[in-house]
Amino acid sequence: MSRHWHDLHSPASRASLYLRAASKRTISGDHLPDDGLRCFIRVQPGNLSAYRKLCHFPDDGRLPATYPHVMAFSLQLQLMTAPDFPFPLLGLVHLYNRIEVLRPLGGIEGLRVAVYAHNLQPHAKGGTFDLVTEAEDGIGLLWRETSRMLVRGLKLEGEASALADIEPDALPEASRWYADSDIGRRYAKVCGDYNPIHLSAVSARLFGFPTAIAHGMWSKAMALAALRGHLPHSGYAFEVDFRKPVRLPSEVVLSASAAGPAGQLRLDGHGEVLHIVGRWDRV
Repeated sequence: MSRHWHDLHSPASRASLYLRAASKRTISGDHLPDDGLRCFIRVQPGNLSAYRKLCHFPDDGRLPATYPHVMAFSLQLQLMTAPDFPFPLLGLVHLYNRIEVLRPLGGIEGLRVAVYAHNLQPHAKGGTFDLVTEAEDGIGLLWRETSRMLVRGLKLEGEASALADIEPDALPEASRWYADSDIGRRYAKVCGDYNPIHLSAVSARLFGFPTAIAHGMWSKAMALAALRGHLPHSGYAFEVDFRKPVRLPSEVVLSASAAGPAGQLRLDGHGEVLHIVGRWDRV
């Protein structure tokens, strides 16, 4: 498929994008547009410092592998709140996230970011699509992210893929942390993701959650920061399946394989609640 690219000077303001998101509540189609957005986005040192502190990344001269996601977030919002995008942003469920660090993320002042959506597929609970984000420097592609999103209630022709909730292996504990009741608000302040399900118990109940839940990408970033000694500086992929949300407040336990070119991880809560299953490998 030939993609139609729109090159932007800067993303739209997040306030206007959230107004767009709030105004669309129903599914308006069953085909993804072939448009993509591209924009050069500069690293904001103050925001980067706050993100490192929030997610426990050291200041080692390299961008945290999850930070280009933060840089691209407004561009992702703009794509998914465009008039021709068929699915409402509020209500999408983040099922899976894969990040590929193709070259070292050091010495970067800005990135050329591209976002697009593709791979619409039937699912037992509706349909899924992949939101793809790519980041380039002056040499070429150095980072890629694939986020699989569930659109509940979408009806598509074809057979839904089987759900593969395979129980992961038992692994030795690598770290544990406490997700306090305001981590959703603190993450939103740094990263711009003000989805109501993360902000308070009151706003989360409006969307069917008994209490606020942690951002999945905060949990992934915390896991990645804790396992940074297990991974090379580049040439790897780090992917996770989001299972049960982390209700706030709660303690979680990260377990992982030993350091090596490939490995597995899991994030568990109390009461045998499995939050995340993940793996890393070379690319």
